[in-house]
Amino acid sequence: MPLRKYLLVIVIIGAVSLQAGATTWYVAAGGSDANSGTADSAFATIPKAVSVSTAGDTIYVRGGHYTLNTSITLSRVGSAASRYHLYAYPGERPLLDFSAMAVSSSNRAIKLSGSYWHIRGFDVYKAGDNGMFISGSYNIVEFCSFSENADTGLQLGNGASNNQIINCDSFYNADPGQGNADGFSPKLDVGSGNYFYGCRSWQNSDDGWDGYLRGTNGVTTTIENCWCFNNGYLKTGLPSSGNGNGFKMGGSDTANLEHYMTLKNCFAFDNRVKGFDQNNNRGSMTLLNCTAYRNGTNYSISGPIDAGMVLTVKNCVALGPYGSLGSFAVQATNSWMSPFVVDQTDFVSIDTTGMRGPRKPDGSLPDVTFMHLARGSDLIDAGTDVGLPFNGAAPDLGCFESNWPDAVNDGGPVPVAFRLEQNYPNPFNPGTLIRYAIPGSMEYGGGNREVRLVVYDVLGREVAVLANDSETPGEHEVFFDGSGLASGVYVYRLEAGSPSTGSGPRAEPSPSSSLRASTPGKVDGSRGFVQSRKMMLMK
Repeated sequence: MPLRKYLLVIVIIGAVSLQAGATTWYVAAGGSDANSGTADSAFATIPKAVSVSTAGDTIYVRGGHYTLNTSITLSRVGSAASRYHLYAYPGERPLLDFSAMAVSSSNRAIKLSGSYWHIRGFDVYKAGDNGMFISGSYNIVEFCSFSENADTGLQLGNGASNNQIINCDSFYNADPGQGNADGFSPKLDVGSGNYFYGCRSWQNSDDGWDGYLRGTNGVTTTIENCWCFNNGYLKTGLPSSGNGNGFKMGGSDTANLEHYMTLKNCFAFDNRVKGFDQNNNRGSMTLLNCTAYRNGTNYSISGPIDAGMVLTVKNCVALGPYGSLGSFAVQATNSWMSPFVVDQTDFVSIDTTGMRGPRKPDGSLPDVTFMHLARGSDLIDAGTDVGLPFNGAAPDLGCFESNWPDAVNDGGPVPVAFRLEQNYPNPFNPGTLIRYAIPGSMEYGGGNREVRLVVYDVLGREVAVLANDSETPGEHEVFFDGSGLASGVYVYRLEAGSPSTGSGPRAEPSPSSSLRASTPGKVDGSRGFVQSRKMMLMK
């Protein structure tokens, strides 16, 4: 059984999340832009606070209802080491109400053309166009919602690249013609490297996600652990005249363009037309551990792709007809393949209750039972290892990994060699999982091992000890919480000592040795195993 150690790492040394000398500014609904911007003398508007801030500063916006009729423009450029921080005040939720705006393509609520911003905790409502339009790069938008805007809730374009959209919701967005407003859109002239994690998109008039291109080609987008449902309907529940697809992975109207789209652990259900839609994308598409249910068509990826491109579909699930995949698809252990036969009894529940429910305090998705695998389903431990975390002897099929006692590797095969895996997700904010394996084979001596797993900053300073104990052979998993650390590169190092002797990696490694990252693990008689890997914290 994998050892789950969900540790709260309390960091008392090393870098902190805000730079020394940075200023904290405050905005409150009852404030005044003639004030000083302190906690006791808050500004009234975000633009005022932005005008006086410099890279590294934090702007806290107190909870309340803010009525606005002009766009908020964020054009300043920070750096990886010194971001601009625009945050809801802890424990509070500001509503940015743009309903006084006229419907117009120029009336976007938030225009983020700058780079290295971290925006967290806002509800953006009823803009005259997009709730947020991002044309900058290396930004993080976290735990925000975008609703009832007159175009896509959050759109990326004009070369926007390497942005992270984390734990955000986008819903009830509808344009006057009903054919443009998506939940999230990395489309048209967007750049590469944009990443969505833990987001929900529902009941938008057009699509949930739209990767349609015009003016650019060969861009990459990754969507992970995201839910997409009821798109192609209006807030009233009536069908819209929009496309009504869930994850639209590409397409164009000017050329056969390639959008390299990767979807991991994604869930599409009750979308009016298609759940997972190629839309004439000619580029490579990868779907790993995705689930589809009750869409007009669950999977529709059968059109041609360009020479050298690959369609990969593995560990995916459909309840009901799966739809159509091209004969060129590289498939493995999908629910519509032999020997699987899928019906409602494979799932704990097919009740959608809770899918629109409130998020957890940290912004993560709510706990639900809908489409989780039921105890005894033959979809459990039946998948192919595609590099995603899993419990048990093998991955489950679909987007939800089960954790039933009989689905976990109790008494099953133990690893035959040492292994330290790349953390997941990576980049991460603020938490990530680190998995490693201790072999039980006699080739490595068998028995328990003295294990030490340590995290270092780039100067080789120890910032966290995640394991320092005797551990049994098997798969192990540790959660690392980097909420007290600054953005940047960190190194985690695993040392496993000789078996059953009590000897092992108790001595502190030198800073230089701790930074030998991403190297093959080394085994020797005195130290057993030593390996380090790099990881990236992005806030």
